[in-house]
Parts: sequence; C-alpha cells; structure tokens
Amino acid sequence: MELTEKFTFNPKEGIDNPAMASMAESEPVVAPTLRLCVLKREESEKFGFYLRVEKGCHGHVVRKVASLGVAERSGLRDGDRLLEVNESYVDDMAHMEVARRIHLSGTQLCLLVLDGAEYERAVAQGHDLKALTRAQRGDDWSPPRLRFITKDSGSCFGLRILPVEGEKGKFSVIPASGGRAEKAGVREGDRLVWLDGATVSELSLSAISKMVKKCGDHMTVLVIDSRSEQAYVSRRMPILPCMTVGHNLPYRPRKLHLSQGPGGSGYGFLLRHEKTSSTHAVHIIREVDRGSPAELAGVKEGELLLVVNEELVQSMEHKDVVDKIRHSGPQVTITTISAQGQDFFTRLGLSPLLFCEDTSTAKPTESVELQQTSDHDSIPQPRLCVLDKGPNGYGFHLGCVVTKPGTFISQVAVEGAGERAGLRKGDVVMEVNGERVEEDYLEDVITMIKDTGGPLTLLVVEPEEYERILQRRGSEDLTPNDVFN
Repeated sequence: MELTEKFTFNPKEGIDNPAMASMAESEPVVAPTLRLCVLKREESEKFGFYLRVEKGCHGHVVRKVASLGVAERSGLRDGDRLLEVNESYVDDMAHMEVARRIHLSGTQLCLLVLDGAEYERAVAQGHDLKALTRAQRGDDWSPPRLRFITKDSGSCFGLRILPVEGEKGKFSVIPASGGRAEKAGVREGDRLVWLDGATVSELSLSAISKMVKKCGDHMTVLVIDSRSEQAYVSRRMPILPCMTVGHNLPYRPRKLHLSQGPGGSGYGFLLRHEKTSSTHAVHIIREVDRGSPAELAGVKEGELLLVVNEELVQSMEHKDVVDKIRHSGPQVTITTISAQGQDFFTRLGLSPLLFCEDTSTAKPTESVELQQTSDHDSIPQPRLCVLDKGPNGYGFHLGCVVTKPGTFISQVAVEGAGERAGLRKGDVVMEVNGERVEEDYLEDVITMIKDTGGPLTLLVVEPEEYERILQRRGSEDLTPNDVFN
C-alpha cells in the first residue's frame, strides 16, 4: 500500500498530521450535569412555565419561564429538557402523559432537568440518560410507601409513634407484631412523613397524638425507611405522596375500555351533571343498561367520570364532555371513581388519578367479546370494599355452605352501604378488616363484623374468580399475597 499524502515532522511546528490534530482537538466526553428543581406554589399560584415538544428538538422542552415565578426561583431555565417528574423518568413518555403528571402533582413538584445544550450533546454522544438519572439517586434508596391502616376489634391501629432523638421534627414508628399497621406494610424503624394529609415535620408529638385520636377507624400514612430518608435529605428533596404507589388503598380510580354495541348503538349509560353534598358539580354516570358495553366493561351506577381518552374532564363543561364521548368513535377509554373514593382522596388532599389502575387487559381497539376472553388468563383481582355503617347497618347479609367454612354475600340492600361500596350478591369474603376469614365459619365472621363498630373493610371476589384463585394456589403453590400483589 502507498500513502496518498506524505507528512513530515517539524520539531519547531509540531505534528502536522491532520487526522492526529483532529483527534487532539476533539472535545472530551464529559458526563452531563443534572439539576434538581423543587417547585412549591401556593394554591392561587401557577408553577410559571410551559412544557413543549418542538420540531428539531429532542425531549420535553421547558419554555416561557415566568420572571421571578415559582419555576425561575427553583432554578428552572428556558430550554431545559425534562428527564424526571417526582422521581419518575419521563424522557421516553408521551408528552400528554408528562403534562398530566405535572398537573396531578398538587402544589409541590420535583423536576430533574438537563440544560438544553448539554442534553443535545448527551444524545449525540450516546449517553444513557435513564441510567444517569438512576446514578444521580444512588442504589442505597427505596421510594416512600403510602399505607392505609384500619383499627382492629380492640380499637387499636397497632402503631407507636416516637420522636427521633436529636432530630427535631422527625418521628419513627414501631408497629405491633401481627397488628394492623404491620399487616398494612409499616416496618419497625420507618420514619413517619405524612399523616392523613398533614406533614408531621411541622407538628409536635402531642399534635400528632391528637390527630390519631381524631382519625376515627382508619388512617393513611406515608412512611419511608431511615436510610432512604437520608438519601432524600442529602438531595434536598421533599418526600411527597405523589412519589409512591399506594399498596392497600381502599379506593382507586379505574381505567375502563368500552366498545360500542352492534351498529353503533352506543355504550349503554347516561352521563349527568349533578352537585354533590359538598356543592361541587360532577359528571356522574347513571342508568347503566343491563348487558350493555358499559356494564360488560365494569362501569357502575353512581361513579364519577374523571378522564375521557386520557383528557381530564372534571373542570370541563358538561356538553363538551358528552361531545367528547360521542365523537370518540366506536371505542372510548374512561376513568371513573366511586363517590366515596373521591371523598376519601379529597380529605387527604390528593388527586385520585395518582393511583389509577387499568382494570382491563384488552386494548381500546379490541371488541368487548375479546375483552371477556382475554380476561380468562389474567390474575384474579379481588376488590377492597370500605363500608360506612348507616342507620340500617352495613346493608348486606352473609351466607355459607352448611358444615363448611367460608362465607359469601347472600344479599345486598338497594342503596345501602354495601351497594355503595361495591359489594355484589355472591361475592366470596376473603378478609374482614385485614384478617383472613376463608377458613372461618359464618358465626365467627359475623362476630368480627359486629365488633367492628365503625367503617368495615372487606376483601371480596366474585365466585368464578375465587375458583381461579384456588386453582392457581393448587397448581402453583401460591399464598394469597402471591395471587393479589
């Protein structure tokens, strides 16, 4: 081989090889510098920035940062690229989903961002941005846990709260062995961050004790292990309920996929605009037709409509919501929640949409018949029903198979507490107030319910689903928690 150009070395001028010179002058590969911006606004304020997807730009772009606004004061700058929202990686998410997460975060928002120029350089150099965000947190860390605790028959939560010695505003928890708090997932040494909507760092121990006494028969707590708490402190990041997935919450919104009946005959329900007891106007589902696509998809009478085709509708005009459903074509995806569930999350100051579950294994484009067949192989899904005792009791009757353990719902009173909580005739009762009762006899279960006094929590499942649970246990040697988690 023969070189096409000859290069000479002059000691006074140095290397004159263009290829070598190009390598010497190239920029070194430097890891991008991520920035954490913690935004906290008042109820009447806005965060003060726009998020856009722009032609010719990668990622979610921060624009129009208001001068002296909440975003600017937190360090957010025009052109920044958004990588995480409240500890969730969003760079690969659809833009509308990212906007929805920001909207649902409430008055506090934690954003992990990268300068626009650095972002483009990192993409060009092939950096794994998701790996960079994980490295920023470190491995010695676990997210906070939101837990719902009910009292036992002795009117006890099974939980002690103690101040952390030498650390003002911090409290640790000690769950009683086998008690309700421990069953709900609270661990010894956990730090208590939040109690029924109140941040405990701003409270004294006596104030917390008074809150616990006023909780009634249930409370919701946010806890985190002490090691992970230190990881948040070192990053100067608040620990927020929107950073967690609730494990045993009594209510959850449900995302449902509906397909129109034959010949475009509709979905089989009415949507009304009604005022609740708190005088708020809501879009509420009424008159679900028996055997309709709505009933087959799981839509229930009296549920509140929150989302239509991934768009929030709570603050929309009723006519606009109706038009949105009508113009969605042969399929529509809606998110609903019971009125009791909406009240529960309102009392906590949280958006229920933070804890939404998709109850259908079928895609929106599939037919109702396909939904039914695809559910056959899915994991059985028991339902957690919380009943507030009314003047006529809990509004249901129990039945059993003579001489055998186990109970089921034999009758549900119309418009009673049981029906409002979602109980159905034939449901098999698996737990009462967090305690397994599958092997208990009817008399024992009735005694447990009578001893409850206040709100009653039942874990129930439809009989066909229960048979599948038993089959799964037999074939896979599963425990109840394996089936449900």
